Amino acid sequence: MIFAEITNPFKDYNTYTILRHTGEQASMDHFDRKILGELIANSGTPYASLGKSVGLSAPAVHERVKRMRKSGVIKQTTIAVDGNAVGKPFLAFVLVEFSGWGKSRKLMDIIEYPEVEEIHSVAGDSGMILKIRTRDAHSLELFLAQLYQYSGVRTTKSYIVLSTFLERPTQAGITQEWPDTLLPDS
Repeated sequence: MIFAEITNPFKDYNTYTILRHTGEQASMDHFDRKILGELIANSGTPYASLGKSVGLSAPAVHERVKRMRKSGVIKQTTIAVDGNAVGKPFLAFVLVEFSGWGKSRKLMDIIEYPEVEEIHSVAGDSGMILKIRTRDAHSLELFLAQLYQYSGVRTTKSYIVLSTFLERPTQAGITQEWPDTLLPDS
């Protein structure tokens, strides 16, 4: 395995911790959601510009952003990197099936591979879904070979992405009323 040594801040962060925090929903109003929407589009937007966009003063926006950071609504500020631009245009979702429960601390070491973008524990036929971005199909094959080295990994199914129509972070908006077009005709 050849990659730069990185520190993993999520090594001891488990699903229980994540689920426990989601129950503590912060109180948010439409200004907070508008601010989040603007920051999701461009996290580097100055407070003065945010204030102008949402109808608040820059200091008011700053206080709201500080509150949302403190409460955990804003987890981190980051950038989005184009996979093609960094030499990793090959995107795949890999479903991993285990014998038994399967997820182990040792298996979670796959987070050290920079090709692994997401890891989800799921219900259903698979125990885990991985989002993997590599240079090419051969690199994915090499990653899968590493994955099979972990005890408990029984099978994998890989879904190769041909085109991406939407890829975005969590959105601040909430659909208040779903259209009834999905309901059966009477």
